[in-house]
Amino acid sequence: MLYLQRTVGDKGEMTGTGLHSGEAATIVFVPAPPNTGIIFRVKTDQGTTEIPAIIENVPADHGGRRNTKLVADGVEIQTVEHVMSALSGMGFTNCYVDLDGPEPPEPKSGSTLGYVEILESVGIVNQGLPANFFQIDVPMSWRDGDISLDAQPCDTYRLTCVIEYDDPLIGVQEFTCDLTPDLYKREIAPCRTFAMRQDVEKLQEMGLAKGGTLENALIVENGGLVNELSLRFPDEFVRHKVLDLIGDLALVGMPILGHITARCSGHDGNLAFARLLARKERKASRIYPPRKPEYWDIASIMKVMPHRYPFLLVDRIIEFEAGKRIVGIKNVTVNEPFFQGHFPDHPIMPGVLITEAMAQVGGVLLMSSVENPEAKLVYFSGIDGARFRKPVTPGDQLRFELKLLKLRGPICKMSGVAYVDGEKVAEAELMSTIVDR
Repeated sequence: MLYLQRTVGDKGEMTGTGLHSGEAATIVFVPAPPNTGIIFRVKTDQGTTEIPAIIENVPADHGGRRNTKLVADGVEIQTVEHVMSALSGMGFTNCYVDLDGPEPPEPKSGSTLGYVEILESVGIVNQGLPANFFQIDVPMSWRDGDISLDAQPCDTYRLTCVIEYDDPLIGVQEFTCDLTPDLYKREIAPCRTFAMRQDVEKLQEMGLAKGGTLENALIVENGGLVNELSLRFPDEFVRHKVLDLIGDLALVGMPILGHITARCSGHDGNLAFARLLARKERKASRIYPPRKPEYWDIASIMKVMPHRYPFLLVDRIIEFEAGKRIVGIKNVTVNEPFFQGHFPDHPIMPGVLITEAMAQVGGVLLMSSVENPEAKLVYFSGIDGARFRKPVTPGDQLRFELKLLKLRGPICKMSGVAYVDGEKVAEAELMSTIVDR
């Protein structure tokens, strides 16, 4: 699994009322550069305070609340779980979230669908760099009475949620999904906040639910809905719990790769489990610490390219502009297997392998632009204007610079130049097609 960094294509804005505070607020989603993460920028009388959306900024005395709060530099915001759920569920890793009130405005739908529509309207920008992700490599668990959360290794982000209520309208419900942006939009984002009728007064006594209405929250009593509304799914209640779980676990600060199972959990349990996960070293998705944030290391390259020894001919990506250009490195050593026959007493890298290495660098550019690159292959269908200017020998470092000239559906054309020590050694135009494995 390869997670790529993504941000919004432009500013997207919503104005409304906070679900719990009842105060008017405006939220603006703003593009952020790679390696930023999700950062709330809160306007106050003293200026703007940045609050990174990480579990470390959830106060230690958070227990007993019915929402999720973040605090930094004396500034606090509440009910961030729905914003975080929408951003995480739709695959965003970098975004500034500008907020001028104590709480994000609740979408009129009572779910995160309003946020999703705004995010889709401004577009998703693939930033072309691997995102760090949190990989569950050993089982982990947290329990408090009947409440439990468990994590198991898995090659997707899978969520299972089980809830149990005395009211017959809800009863016992279970939902499992492998999280993708498309599934989130269709199956989770429409699912609304809900509460039992007897809990509403308790919430109001706690100073919460001031912005709740019969239009933006489902109220359950005696086997039915107080609202004159219909359920969007028969199991809408457990799906909303999954929505909250996604938002709370997003505070780990990076995408998760693993199977999370939550039983009878709410925000307190979700956040306690996020803290437990965060105590484990949040490893990068790279087997080596990156020399620079914009580098692709060999582990990331191998997630999108199917080639292996002795035919993987790119060692590192050092420059990248998604959908435009890429620069990759191939280190040539005397241990290359092709030098055994080309030529034993006068080792020279074959021109066809220089072209192949150039094509593989271009393949990283293409594969990073498609969904589920692990399920795709790049077939190179043509080479034009290939020229080999100087021999490449052991000890050389090849620098490949490629530009995307044309992209129509799965077919593309790129121009490539290979350099050694700043001197051009080869060039070609390459045509390719992206196909299913």
